[in-house]
Amino acid sequence: MTRPPALVSAAAALTQASAAGPYFTIHSWSSGAGWRPLGALISDPVALAERAGHARGVLARRAGIAPQDVDERVAASTVFLGLASQLVSPMLGAAVIGGVVPRLAVADLWWRPADGGLWPLAAGPVEGTGVGQLSSDRELREAGEALSEGVHDLTAPLAASFGAVFRLSQQVLRGNVASALSGASALLAVAFPRRAWRAGHLTARVLAVGWLRGTGQYVQPDPAQARWSLARRSCCLLYRVPGAGICGDCVLRRETDRHL
Repeated sequence: MTRPPALVSAAAALTQASAAGPYFTIHSWSSGAGWRPLGALISDPVALAERAGHARGVLARRAGIAPQDVDERVAASTVFLGLASQLVSPMLGAAVIGGVVPRLAVADLWWRPADGGLWPLAAGPVEGTGVGQLSSDRELREAGEALSEGVHDLTAPLAASFGAVFRLSQQVLRGNVASALSGASALLAVAFPRRAWRAGHLTARVLAVGWLRGTGQYVQPDPAQARWSLARRSCCLLYRVPGAGICGDCVLRRETDRHL
């Protein structure tokens, strides 16, 4: 019988990953600092609707239109994509930079309201699975399996809530998670060029298995360059806001316009 891998502290790996930018940052939780349980947020339709309403106003101001002219589903998809990015980026970063896949669940995380930009997220002590330097196929395979499981456990409950409250399809929401992961990989490649190969190959593993399998085609256009891109098989719906355009990985883009 194979024993599960021993857990190690993920604190140092998460701290290292935070150097890649705010999407990779998870603060240290402390009582009395205004933190709210993330689980309570996603289980409360009223709270979710309030956050979507806030995003609706932001999108409307940017487009120069009235909030009621922004489809609530579009605003909700945008909120979900942003939050998914904040959830998967630290996990990928900790694996690529620190050699540890954090074990995080919704119940472990806390959030704090913000008027604009990212929501501050916090957690208590976090453990994880050591995955080494990701320099071999075995390490990449094992890290990909651990990260795939972790991404699912962290984002699937969120997707279920958003799907139920806003009538968003799981195809759209799973595609948003895939896009978030691809974006995190690209940011890591810029912040840590020497780890770009590891970031790309680990992301490719996660997108090829488990919950995110089939969400898009993740390719390396030039094998000599540590640069990957995603062509997702769904759309985040943002194009419905006047002037927003079409995202670079969107299914609505012509095939010749992708992977640029």
